[in-house]
Amino acid sequence: MKPLLRLSASLLGLLSLISSCASTTETERPTNNSTPVATAPAAESATSAARPDSSGAAATARDATLAAAEGAGAATNTTAPATTTATSSPAVSEAAVAAALAADKPDPLAPSAKEASAEREKIRKMTAADYRQMLLNAEAEVGRNPKNPRALLERAKAKSYLKQYKEALPDYTAAIRYLRNNPDAYYNRGVNRLMMKQYKPAANDFSSAIKYRPDDKESYFGRGVAKIQMFQYKSAVGDFTKAIQLDSAYADAWEYRGISYASFDRMKEARADLERAAELNPEAAKSLRRYVGNGGQEPEPAKGGASKGKTQSPNRRRK
Repeated sequence: MKPLLRLSASLLGLLSLISSCASTTETERPTNNSTPVATAPAAESATSAARPDSSGAAATARDATLAAAEGAGAATNTTAPATTTATSSPAVSEAAVAAALAADKPDPLAPSAKEASAEREKIRKMTAADYRQMLLNAEAEVGRNPKNPRALLERAKAKSYLKQYKEALPDYTAAIRYLRNNPDAYYNRGVNRLMMKQYKPAANDFSSAIKYRPDDKESYFGRGVAKIQMFQYKSAVGDFTKAIQLDSAYADAWEYRGISYASFDRMKEARADLERAAELNPEAAKSLRRYVGNGGQEPEPAKGGASKGKTQSPNRRRK
């Protein structure tokens, strides 16, 4: 049985970020507080990405794990917080943008990993009304120029934040036609796909995001979440490890890596990771109890030599 994931804030962050995303599987999901990814396996509702808005990862962690989320922005907003407007940057010329695209180098208008994480955090705090205003602003920009890729990306992100995942996908794809070197576009589409349970395409999108922004912890988290959903637990460990190397306080990454270890019976490693996750985020204690058992301690031996409360691998747990 697939581990239960909780849609981590990361993934939600992943989703909220669909610009730059641990705790259980689709049915059980782990806890989540960081930003790569929609629906991931964790204890309570992980599979919902990003906890790749993050992304992320993330997630599909708790509510999306995707955990999921990702930005480059559109017109100025009088109601919703303004997002980054790549086209308004005075420091980067159109020629520089075109040259980077031709050389397959990262889009110079895309934010750095640090900036993307900050933006996702900001977007995560917006309200539904803010997202609707963001969508209206983007619609107006697209109306003025239907081929404006950054306006299309902004509209796609607004739709994702409003949980209009199916409607957002064509806008992401259209934007990427022109922004083939933009990590935000790939990250956000990856989170959106996590939310749609399109795990393999989501993993591919996070890989593209990593190609153009290799220090984005949420993209590694989001890809790890997608792999968990495809039962690729050992491979997922590598992605969560990379996310932890980039941010040692990334609670969701510790939690999801612990869940991944438990999924192929590396219980010592699983316990260590889940204990660390619980230190960083108390909600991760749910995953610690679920995947390791007995508060993270070894099962107590029962009379007669048999053990009671024996810890089971998530794959062996009955529904």
